[in-house]
Amino acid sequence: MTTGTLMKVRLTYYTGAVFRLYPQIPPWIDAYRRKCSHRAVRTNRTTLAALTVLLTATAATFAANPLMGTWKLNEGKSKFAPGATKNTTVTYTPAKGDMIKCTVDGVDKDGKPIHWTWVGKFDGKPYQIKGSPSFDTLTYKPVKDRTNKTTARKAGKVVMTGTITVAKDGKSRVVTLTGTDANGQKFTNTTYYDKQQ
Repeated sequence: MTTGTLMKVRLTYYTGAVFRLYPQIPPWIDAYRRKCSHRAVRTNRTTLAALTVLLTATAATFAANPLMGTWKLNEGKSKFAPGATKNTTVTYTPAKGDMIKCTVDGVDKDGKPIHWTWVGKFDGKPYQIKGSPSFDTLTYKPVKDRTNKTTARKAGKVVMTGTITVAKDGKSRVVTLTGTDANGQKFTNTTYYDKQQ
């Protein structure tokens, strides 16, 4: 073999450093390397563009939902059945993926604090609730631009239904709920909320 066909490595010691000297890379290898590099760049750009579109679409979906944000109970305008639980603060925030998290704080009939959370989609399907003794799943189903229908279930049985309607200016909402309490008594609550953020 000639030295032109062998890759030589020469170690030169200079001020403690080691240098490896290689012959010029063959043109076909260099061309293949450039091709792979360009392909990787195109792939990364395509992936980044797709991710940007997805994130933009998700953000637009949340922004278009008038329920997003924090709502505080306007107790003076609201009407409760005797012994009803009062949800004083309700917050809707983005969750993982295109899910929405609903966080509720309030007081029960004895004035004791309550807290429960729900994570799901507004698609009419039941999603689990954590922390509520009254029901274990809740569904939200849009029926108009600013109105959602909600259904609460306990052990698979419907215990409460209602509608949530946001005002045109987005600053308030009214919630009308009907159902059966733990004692088997039917109830109707009409509550008003003011948006905080």
